[in-house]
Amino acid sequence: MWPDILEKARHGGLNVIQTYVFWNVHEPEQGKFNFEGNYDLVKFIRLVQQKGMYVTLRVGPFIQAEWNHGGLPYWLREVPGIIFRTDNEPYKKHMKAFVGKIIQMMKDEKLFAPQGGPIILAQIENEYNHIQLAYEEEGDRYVQWAANMAVAFDIGVPWVMCKQKDAPDPVINACNGRHCGDTFSGPNKPYKPSIWTENWTAQYRVFGDPVSQRSAEDIAFSVARFFSKNGNLVNYYMYHGGTNFGRTSSAFTTTRYYDEAPLDEYGLERQPKWSHLRDAHTAMLLCRKAILHGVPTVQKLNTFHEVRVFEKPEANICAAFITNNHTTEPATINFRGSNYFLPPHSISVLPDCKTVVYNTQSIVSQHNARNFVRSAVANNLKWEVFSEPIPSTNKLPSNQKFPAELYVLLKDTTDYGWYTTSFELDPEDLPKKSGAAPVLRIMSLGHTLSAFVNGQYIGTGHGTHDDKTFEFEQPANFKVGTNYVSILATTVGLPDSGAYMEHRYAGPKSISVLGLNTGTIDLSENGWGNRVGLKGEQLQIFSEEGSKKVEWSPSVGQARALSWFKTRFATPEGRGPVAIRMTGMGKGMIWVNGQSIGRHWMTFLSPLGHPTQAEYHIPRSYLNINGKDNLLVVLEEENACPDKIEILNVDRDTICSHIAENEPANVNSWVSRHGQFRSVVKGVAGPQASLKCPSGKKIVAVEFASFGDPSGYCGKFSLGNCNAGPTKSIVEKECLGKKKCMVSVSGSNLNGNGVDGCPGIVKTLAIQAKCSY
Repeated sequence: MWPDILEKARHGGLNVIQTYVFWNVHEPEQGKFNFEGNYDLVKFIRLVQQKGMYVTLRVGPFIQAEWNHGGLPYWLREVPGIIFRTDNEPYKKHMKAFVGKIIQMMKDEKLFAPQGGPIILAQIENEYNHIQLAYEEEGDRYVQWAANMAVAFDIGVPWVMCKQKDAPDPVINACNGRHCGDTFSGPNKPYKPSIWTENWTAQYRVFGDPVSQRSAEDIAFSVARFFSKNGNLVNYYMYHGGTNFGRTSSAFTTTRYYDEAPLDEYGLERQPKWSHLRDAHTAMLLCRKAILHGVPTVQKLNTFHEVRVFEKPEANICAAFITNNHTTEPATINFRGSNYFLPPHSISVLPDCKTVVYNTQSIVSQHNARNFVRSAVANNLKWEVFSEPIPSTNKLPSNQKFPAELYVLLKDTTDYGWYTTSFELDPEDLPKKSGAAPVLRIMSLGHTLSAFVNGQYIGTGHGTHDDKTFEFEQPANFKVGTNYVSILATTVGLPDSGAYMEHRYAGPKSISVLGLNTGTIDLSENGWGNRVGLKGEQLQIFSEEGSKKVEWSPSVGQARALSWFKTRFATPEGRGPVAIRMTGMGKGMIWVNGQSIGRHWMTFLSPLGHPTQAEYHIPRSYLNINGKDNLLVVLEEENACPDKIEILNVDRDTICSHIAENEPANVNSWVSRHGQFRSVVKGVAGPQASLKCPSGKKIVAVEFASFGDPSGYCGKFSLGNCNAGPTKSIVEKECLGKKKCMVSVSGSNLNGNGVDGCPGIVKTLAIQAKCSY
């Protein structure tokens, strides 16, 4: 996917790609390194260079990033005497060794800018100010040490520390956030540039969250604002978030990551976010000579309105940013004798101090809608099931007094750990009253668990991203004689932030049985057996060879909790992205042809009553070609039936435009060449609806077109009170059968007979079209 994603980023106006270095994937075991295949860092950086872009290398090596353990390898946790991210000799020793290895690799491959490479910035540490106070003086010393250590590598390009106000010289302090143009205190020394390392394009999601959004207009405003206030670099976090395949996400973070970015999880252009920001980048480039060489001035008109100008009169260079910072009221602002209308919370960009080429609130670029379409060939699914054995003390006898701490038990090799114990009950212990039953209570430090009593599933429990701890209570059928309690405790990723990460804990802490005639039985010190992982994992039954090692049976109806489901499916038609919709399932993991596509969790509902994530990305590169079918295996922790699972094609073939007649023309109507700013459009530039299909496709239908007061959004437009009658036929004439088209947004073009069907209002053109091969 990366060549295509980087190409779309370049066409979106980016000239720098920022990437983390993931310590725990490059050194999963101490001293054993992996830079092969998907982990080929050098290949990725060279690919960026081939696309004509620069690189910011965020070495970290702590990165956070909602990535498992914040990028720190688990083995680091077991180094004697270690305390992460402070003036601690064991931590500093290993951190310096890894950073040194990465730096030397980059030098050997000649990837730093002075060597002719694309790396122009490097980052050490990550948002340390958040936790620095927790470590007091040791934290202050650590910041100084980290900066000096990085600078001593002499890489020839600047180092940055994000969200680090006291970044020691010569390291540059940088901003993270949504509105660094207003929230950033600025460089801590006058000779340092103003850098924005993370402009958050939305918000990452954790299981249980509702949809997270940030508008294209607000992001565009923040970019224009930052550059108008002498900003030098803006990086988006994320421009493409992608997918946390396998077990790579941090605690409770969804498998889908930053899907609301300009390039969505599948690498498709999310419009208008992608295109509106592309136009913002073009507008900034039209102003670059003025920003770089002009003298900045600020004219504050009142609390909400101001004009920022960069000007060098002797060179005839001038650019202006007119700002309306009122969130609800539009404004007409006079600048140098001309009036300029600005919508609420918007900035107009004037590269010649005369002509508005872009307004952050006025979207004159394309919109689109994402479609999940059931594959015509991939859904003949015939499911088989294998039930994971539930261990008891007969096969997993007690080996320690207390339940083992879960992180230490698993060592990040799996999500799953078994705990078993047994105890005796006499006839007088059990309640005899009808409707009464003993209850199993488990106090857990996180993250989730499934409980079994005498081999029978009694329920699940889980914490949340904000509070991993929880209490599980469920009635159970205890019996006279020996009773067996089996607990499957699970992690949902390791923590990725906060102070003293090496002192986080998970798993069952105290276990008791309530509601007995003879009182409560505390099982916490009863003696516990422990086992790492599941039988299905150990046999790798999610792979072709491993799936032959167990006996599968036809899946009929709902299977018991902790079952493995297997089926085969044809590779979906087309060339676009593929997803699986997990309707009817609970929580677990998914494999396609032996590759894990991540954790699913359908039963952890958001406050809106829906799963936080229902569709899961299957990269086409994971699928077989030439007619060979694919192995799909699902591990399900809860009672579930797979019959409603669907294989889907994913597209953004629904394309739209929604432009008012008084909005500015697209920024591409102007160029700046050899110091001269000019229009490339004959006559007076005006707004145009521009539609373009995804690569290789053409417009096959105009599903909606109205010039008047239509309402709705792309994928769901509706007619308003008035509409120019011939609009749809005019759009069809201009667009049908074409890969791209443009329609002038004007009454003279759309009213047909010259009669204004909507007098007295500012009219809007809304178009929705369908693309296909």
